[in-house]
Amino acid sequence: MARKFLPKTLQEAIRYFSDELVCIEFVAKMRWGKGPICPACESRNVLFMASRRVWLCKDCRKQFSVKVGTIFEDSAVPLNKWLCAIWMIVNAKNGVSSYEIARSLGVTQKTAWFMMHRIRLALQRNSLIKRLGGDVEADESYIGGKARNMHLKDRKATRLRKAVVLGMLERNGKVRTQVIERAYQADMQHIIRQHVAKGSTIHTDEHAGYRGLAEDYTHNVINHARTYVQGNVHTQGIENFWSLLKRGIRGTYVSVEPFHLFRYLDEQTFRFNTRKDTDKDRFLLAVSTVKDRRIQYPQLIGQTS
Repeated sequence: MARKFLPKTLQEAIRYFSDELVCIEFVAKMRWGKGPICPACESRNVLFMASRRVWLCKDCRKQFSVKVGTIFEDSAVPLNKWLCAIWMIVNAKNGVSSYEIARSLGVTQKTAWFMMHRIRLALQRNSLIKRLGGDVEADESYIGGKARNMHLKDRKATRLRKAVVLGMLERNGKVRTQVIERAYQADMQHIIRQHVAKGSTIHTDEHAGYRGLAEDYTHNVINHARTYVQGNVHTQGIENFWSLLKRGIRGTYVSVEPFHLFRYLDEQTFRFNTRKDTDKDRFLLAVSTVKDRRIQYPQLIGQTS
C-alpha cells in the first residue's frame, strides 16, 4: 500500500476509510497492484480525474471507476460503507445481521441485505485447487428451523425447508462445505472424492452414506450411540463447525431460506478457514477477492427472466 498505516480494529477502519479518496486508493491498490488498468483495452496509460473520481484511458478514451468489474459495481453506496461492511462481516464470529449493518452504516435493511450477499459472493473460494489430505473428518448436518412449539402445519413446512449440508474438515486445516440434495451414498461419496485426496484417513460416524470409502481411503468409523471419541477417531472438529454455523443462523440471521444457504456457508467457511489470521489480514484477504464477482438483485431473489 502507498500508505503504511492500515487499520487493525473496526474503530480504526471507520476513521481510516472516512475519506472516499483514501478508499479509492486502497481498493485500486488491492485490485491492480502496480497501477490502474483500463478494463476496456487493458492499457495502463490512464489519467485520474479527481473531480469525478474516475480514470480516463488515454488510448481508448473511455472512463472507468475502481468499482467497475467488482462487487461494488452499479452501487450508489460509497466505498467507505462497503469497506466497513466487509470488516464487520468477516470479523464477526457468529455473523452480523442486515439490520445491524443497516443501523451501523445508515442504509436501508434491503440495501444492507443486498450488500451482504454481494460480499458473500466475494468470499467464495476455489475449493478444488488443492484437495484436503491427512486426517479428514466428514459429517452431514441438517439446517432448518426447530419444530418445537410449532403448530402441526408449521412443523410439516419446517421439515420441507430443511437442507442437508456435507462438511469435510482437514484437522488443523481448512473446511469444505456443500449443500446436497439428499444424504445418499452416491451423492455424498462423489463430493468427498472431489475434495479429499485418495489415501487420506477419513473419520466419519456410522451413517450408511459413508460405506464404501475404504476402497480409496483409510476409513475410521465412530459409533455415536456408544461414544463420541475413541482415541484419534472422532468428528468433533467438523461438529464444532456445525455448532458455529447453527449458532449464527439461529441467533443472528434467525431465518435462512435453503435457496440462499450456500452463501451463508461461504461466509462461515471463510471465517473458519481464516480463524488464525488477525482481523486486518482477514479483511485484506476479503477485499482482494472483490474483482470479477458480481451478482444482480434479480438473481438473488430468483428472478432469472
